[in-house]
Amino acid sequence: MENDYKGLYETDAAGWVMSKCNQWRDHYESNYAEKFEEYYRLWRGIWAAEDSMRYSERSRIISPALQQAVESSVAEVEEATFGRGRFFDIRDDIADQNKNDIVILRNQLEEDFTRAKIRKSVSEALINAAVFGTGVAEILIEEEKEMAPATRPVMDGAMEAVGVETRERFRVKLKPVLPQNFLIDPVATSIEEALGVAVDEFVPIHQVETLIDQGVYRDVILEPTYPDVDLEPDQDLTIYSDDKVRLTKYYGLMPRDIFNKEMAEELDEDEEIAELVEDDDEDNKESSYVEVVVVIANGGQLLKIEENPYMMQDRPIVAFPWDVVPGRFWGRGVCEKGYNSQKALDTELRARIDALALTVHPMLAVDASRLPRGAKMEVRPGKTILTNGNPAEILQPFNFGQVNQITFAQAGELQKMVQMATGAVDAAGIPGSINGEATAAGVSMSLGAIIKRHKRTLINFQENFLIPMIEKSAWRYMQFDPELYPVRDFKFIPSTSLGIIAREYEVTQLVQLLQTMDKQSPMYPLLLESIIDHMNVSNREELIATLKQAGQPNPQQQQLAQQQAQMQMAQLQSQTAVFQAQAQESQARAEKYNTETALAEYEAMTDRIRALSTNLAEGTDDEKEFERRAKTAELVLKEQAIKAQASRGVTNANTNGNATNLGSSQQQVRLPEQQNREVGGGNVQALQALAQAQNNRQG
Repeated sequence: MENDYKGLYETDAAGWVMSKCNQWRDHYESNYAEKFEEYYRLWRGIWAAEDSMRYSERSRIISPALQQAVESSVAEVEEATFGRGRFFDIRDDIADQNKNDIVILRNQLEEDFTRAKIRKSVSEALINAAVFGTGVAEILIEEEKEMAPATRPVMDGAMEAVGVETRERFRVKLKPVLPQNFLIDPVATSIEEALGVAVDEFVPIHQVETLIDQGVYRDVILEPTYPDVDLEPDQDLTIYSDDKVRLTKYYGLMPRDIFNKEMAEELDEDEEIAELVEDDDEDNKESSYVEVVVVIANGGQLLKIEENPYMMQDRPIVAFPWDVVPGRFWGRGVCEKGYNSQKALDTELRARIDALALTVHPMLAVDASRLPRGAKMEVRPGKTILTNGNPAEILQPFNFGQVNQITFAQAGELQKMVQMATGAVDAAGIPGSINGEATAAGVSMSLGAIIKRHKRTLINFQENFLIPMIEKSAWRYMQFDPELYPVRDFKFIPSTSLGIIAREYEVTQLVQLLQTMDKQSPMYPLLLESIIDHMNVSNREELIATLKQAGQPNPQQQQLAQQQAQMQMAQLQSQTAVFQAQAQESQARAEKYNTETALAEYEAMTDRIRALSTNLAEGTDDEKEFERRAKTAELVLKEQAIKAQASRGVTNANTNGNATNLGSSQQQVRLPEQQNREVGGGNVQALQALAQAQNNRQG
């Protein structure tokens, strides 16, 4: 085995590539080709030619259960991808780009995708994934002429058409690849980890010759080849012949020495190439393989060989499994899931139809000795049969009875098994129930299971096919058409949802939650917006915009409300100032009254003391002491009167316009009792005691 492996390195590039492709083709034909052909036949409802040799089943009916499962599943994924119009968005992952540039790039990419009919190609890849388990597509770059009206300016800035102008444009296209035309390293589970991949296709010979004339391919003499395996399995390949060339396009790794040898032979510059190879080997000592693109015609004619020309060094192939099978590249599709149930259903239907045919048209037992010589026994409506004797004795039908009605129920159960296996819905859009009872709980459980299945498929589709396809297409445009696509670093986000069934299921849940919520709740408009967003209506965006606008306050009304609030605040402040002024005035009046009352008491006490002092003997020590204290008391009383008058003036000033100084004025105005205690209080008390003593003595 080691010697064979080394022998491959001694061959040329075409021989090395074809040896790998033949190995991969043998693996595919021995493990998958027969199964995939059977899945395709059941999906198309095609009767196999070998089935006509079976006498146990004369009917050729094929139930459409599996067909419907494929169609509904693909339709759900398509609707989840393209149902909202825009199926991808662009974001700046590191926030270093202008938002306008993002919008321009997205619009330009959407326009080019529309022109290249990308959606149609994606739909075909989805069908292949549902039928065969894996969807594969090749990203191609074609140069085409783009025509547009030529205009020139006229008066007032207007434009007029002056003809048609053309310009060369690079167009990125997506070409679905059938599984029988796709080859991959059997040990690989993805495009990236494989040694290489190859695409076989049959191309009209004139297209290849045109590319040879343009210098794209080498100048070789081509011979047409057949049969064309791109034809449908039910077509007769033996009688088909056309001028087509079988092209094998290889994308992957190649031993560097084989590649360098082929390039040296192509350029016919052995010495220069040898030096180049030597230097290249020194710079790439760790890499013994090189990523190449090779095109081979008819299994041996090398048309093209070059190092990977794409700036990201990626392979122009995208593929995704409908459902992942661990450890292998080929996935598990809808047909594989429902295959056994479909075969059982077809067998039951054919047996019932065959039994019904025998019941309606039973077999006949004929006494051949009573038929005229040379008569042929053929039964058809209106035919006359001549017999020798009583026909009832000559012709005897075999009665098989009636078809059992239980078979109809069995067919229904088998059809439900197909729906259960595939997760599809029936023709009416109702998921098949497990117990045959369409209860609310059963429908909810079935919808939940369907959503889970499609979630897994959508994840595989988005991560392995849709996003890589968009990224690689954008890179191709940036590389080959930099005028319209300047090089930028963007992140592409698929705008997919859960599909029709998932959205209807979510809408049902949201409506139930909405019915239990008050309209004044802040969650009510959010739920209503979410329901509209999940509905499959054409004016969904307009409805959401109208709902958001209705939830926002009117600017005029908001301004009017603000003005009214300001007026109310000003009125409240004015009333508060009036109330404060009135309170301060009332407090000042109370203080004035208290002060005057206290002074009146002191004046009365002074008069009393003076009256008592008239009874004192003149010239005595008591008289002198009493006079001294009486004068002191009079001085204290005068001081208190002056302070009280000053306090009344300050209080009146605060009341008339300086209400903020009320606190400080209150601190300055003190009660007479307090002032008496602070200044001269002891003298007044002494005078009172002295007067009381003098009064007692006189008495």
